[in-house]
Amino acid sequence: MSAPAPSPRAGPLRGIRIVELAGVGPGPLCAMLLADLGATVLRIDRPQPSGLGINRPLRFDLLLRSRRSIQLDLKRPQAVEAVLRLLERSDALIEGFRPGVTERLGLGPEACLKRNPKLVYGRMTGWGQEGPLAQTAGHDIGYIAITGVLNAIGRAGAPPSIPLNLVGDYGGGGVYLALGLLAAILEARTSGAGQVVDAAIVDGAASLATSQFGTFAAGIIGTERGNNIADSGSPFYEVYECKDGRWISVGALESKFYTELLRLLEIDPARLGPQHDRASWPRAKEILAAKFRTRTRDEWAELFASSDACVAPVLDWREAAHHPHLAARGTIVEVDGVMQPAPAPRFSRTPPPRPSPPMPVTPENTDTALADWLSGEEIAAWRSTGLIA
Repeated sequence: MSAPAPSPRAGPLRGIRIVELAGVGPGPLCAMLLADLGATVLRIDRPQPSGLGINRPLRFDLLLRSRRSIQLDLKRPQAVEAVLRLLERSDALIEGFRPGVTERLGLGPEACLKRNPKLVYGRMTGWGQEGPLAQTAGHDIGYIAITGVLNAIGRAGAPPSIPLNLVGDYGGGGVYLALGLLAAILEARTSGAGQVVDAAIVDGAASLATSQFGTFAAGIIGTERGNNIADSGSPFYEVYECKDGRWISVGALESKFYTELLRLLEIDPARLGPQHDRASWPRAKEILAAKFRTRTRDEWAELFASSDACVAPVLDWREAAHHPHLAARGTIVEVDGVMQPAPAPRFSRTPPPRPSPPMPVTPENTDTALADWLSGEEIAAWRSTGLIA
């Protein structure tokens, strides 16, 4: 029996079907990005909570939005066969286990590509599929530590600053896996052959730092934190405390923007010395810091709102949702009572749908989820054998 047509979805990835083996962090982010843009993604959850990640009510687990889930016990041969059946009708698979785990389950690349030669097999790990650390546990902080990225972030004389898990897990991991999957899906449509996409967070995080590697090789930046142009070393790329204890950001890198900054601050440029004279930076910082402490953050934000001085208020999560520019663009939306980022980027002809909230695994939702892959008779057979609850 031929596979049913995918349920209608908007977005540029409409018609693409992806199976996601449940994981945490970068794998779910990748699946969310693709689902947000219209792909039909089916998440295969464990029968019991795994205890992985941060426990929270389902509606707040935003990386699980825009797709449905079913529960399968992959330790059962029948469940492995069920996944292979789904993959026969899929464009890609996302898995985030340690190297070798899916092979032991019977869901490694060889088994899956045998069932569907055009399948793109996406592997999300921290260290990659091979190398001395491949079988070692890890987290974002360790991945960016060995790439040089962590050492470069922070202030002079202070420990490295931890950039949440945005640079490793999400930027270097989930986003790069999404890019790799889409590239391989496009290639498979011309070659007729699938392949394995090995997305390692260490590789992606290093790739994100390509410009910094080049700048370092040119001798423009050094290895000491807080002594370079864009790492809090310069006075014109910095955050300053305001009168009310809040913060304002300054990013006046170009000379014309720097000139505008000093004009609006009513500071004589001669007091600060040449913009790129590093010997002048400490004194210039003191002058700018003293100036910014004379008004509140929002007073400064109002003054610079329509200027090219590249000054912006430092907002918290709650404030960001109500910033006029983000509100005008709809960058932050409310779904099921939860404020969250809208799908990105924007598309002129095939805009993606509004995100749907994370869905609980119920018999009705399971049937709806499987309807994009199986016939009604097949779903009923799975249920009658106890494969799905």
